[in-house]
Amino acid sequence: MRGLHADTGYLLYRLGLRSGQLFNAFLQESGLRLRHYAVLRFLAGSEGALQRELSARLGYDPSAIVGLVDDLEKLGFAERRPSPDDRRSRIVVLTEDGRAFLRGTDEAGRRVTNDLLGPLNPAERETLHALLLRVAEAGLGDDARP
Repeated sequence: MRGLHADTGYLLYRLGLRSGQLFNAFLQESGLRLRHYAVLRFLAGSEGALQRELSARLGYDPSAIVGLVDDLEKLGFAERRPSPDDRRSRIVVLTEDGRAFLRGTDEAGRRVTNDLLGPLNPAERETLHALLLRVAEAGLGDDARP
């Protein structure tokens, strides 16, 4: 029987858990979690999104998206607005306070990545990122690019 560390999938799982733990520890001060951060980062790269689009693109259950957006609205980081295409629908948009929060997390995000990837030199980090992006895009299609 081969050891767990010989299994690439297991290693990816463990590194993902560790990355989430490190980032959640940082976000804990603000009362947010990594899931909130993912919604904010997605919105930062868009002009807004329907909740069902957030659910599909981020891979979160639709009911979870409702709660996440509610939390972000309470903090003033996101808001629901009428959709210009369908007045019955609401789009979620990032507010200026949300943008400011994300700018404030950039350095912490780099620290988390540096802690996690400490054993790798800059060229190895770039290679790892490129490989992971290629695998994610092949396996998730458009969902790989929130």
